[in-house]
Amino acid sequence: MSVALFQRFNLPRRRYLDFREEEIPSTFHHFRQRKMEPKKLAALLSSLIAQILLLILLLFPSSTSLSLPSTSNSNSDFDSNSYANIFPLIIHHFLLSQEIAASLSLVSISRKRKRAHLSEPDSEPINEGRGEEGPSGHQVQLALPRSPDSFKNSFKMSSSTFEWLSGLLEPLLECRDPVGLLPLNFSAGIRLGIGLFRLANGCEYSKISKQFGVSESAARFCVKQLCRVLCTNFRFWVAFPSPNELKSVSDGFESISGLPNCCGVIASAGFNIVNKEKSCEDSIAAQIVVDSTSKILNIVAGFHGNQSNLNVLKSSTLYKDVKEGRLLNSPPVFVNGVAINQYLIGDAGYPLLPWLMVPFLEIQPGSFEEKFNAAHNLMLLPALQTIASLKNWGILGQPIQEELNIGVAYIGACSILHNMLLMREDFSALSGVSGERPCHQSFQYSGDTRLDDSSGVRKALVVRSTLATRAK
Repeated sequence: MSVALFQRFNLPRRRYLDFREEEIPSTFHHFRQRKMEPKKLAALLSSLIAQILLLILLLFPSSTSLSLPSTSNSNSDFDSNSYANIFPLIIHHFLLSQEIAASLSLVSISRKRKRAHLSEPDSEPINEGRGEEGPSGHQVQLALPRSPDSFKNSFKMSSSTFEWLSGLLEPLLECRDPVGLLPLNFSAGIRLGIGLFRLANGCEYSKISKQFGVSESAARFCVKQLCRVLCTNFRFWVAFPSPNELKSVSDGFESISGLPNCCGVIASAGFNIVNKEKSCEDSIAAQIVVDSTSKILNIVAGFHGNQSNLNVLKSSTLYKDVKEGRLLNSPPVFVNGVAINQYLIGDAGYPLLPWLMVPFLEIQPGSFEEKFNAAHNLMLLPALQTIASLKNWGILGQPIQEELNIGVAYIGACSILHNMLLMREDFSALSGVSGERPCHQSFQYSGDTRLDDSSGVRKALVVRSTLATRAK
């Protein structure tokens, strides 16, 4: 199934790590040509360590957090072809410590570098320091408008978040220039601004080229570089919580619904993409799990848009990890003598399982089932808000004019940025999202979609009926 999908889009086969063998000789050639600056050398070493850790996780997998289907095995289904697994807690903290160390080490560097200062007129572009020369020798400018609203519209984040993110990504964005192009000599702020402008607005590269005064090839490189850095080095920003952290997640859902031990809401989203071979639109399906604050806990993307929720679920490593006891495996809570294990909430397009609660079909006014469905609807709202937030990024809110693998990378990058903004309490990308159900999405209950496990379904029915007695 997955092979046919990727053949349809005529995509090249990709490996687990986006650190290609042919790029390694050019990297060491760079060492021979000139002495590398200590800052760039440290960034390269940090990136190599992250890649080695990811390779270790590939050899000793756990469970999925941010997954992007691969095509390295033509005989396997989607569930065995995810780009990555959920980070084990120890490596998660190791990478997090790398992030903190990088940000702290950049304090003195950032103070020495002349940053972009806001100009007085709202629309007047400003230079970084004296300005920087691009490949053609002209001055590259980063247009940072003084108006906060204009800044958020351009980059989907506040100016303080932009500066923070620029400092955090600086060693990774500046450590390598594209092969075949002259040295870009762009600062991290320029590279980040170009990449974010593309993601935030979905503009064509010709417009980005004029906006920033760079070539289209340089703009394309900066966009891909940002997505690569985010999806490779900062994918731990999208990670399923540890058992201890899940307690706060379940408490959040219980406070709004009365239902105990819920560890997330699962939902699917479709993103349009242009099939250049057939000159028509197709779609990419993504499956997400979010908490009550709309933070993404798990995402897998890259399925064809005509796949049902059930097929995507069964093809995901999330389903396999829960089934094999690697996720949602904490001790149960007891309600009226019934053991309630950790579970997710999903709409009626998903199967009823002991760990996946869907709404009742037949309800009577004033019954526990009616209260359960009302609480269930309330718990779905964070997932709907997350999907609307992702589509609020211009690149995902319109048909993606790229190949499928690039489109999937856009989904991953925007998901990581979504969580980063929530962590920073920067709600710029959430502006205009009401949390109400979009009118184009159908949530009519079409029936309990069950898997072939009668004993599991009977257990799920008991759990759901028991939970209904606790619904607010």
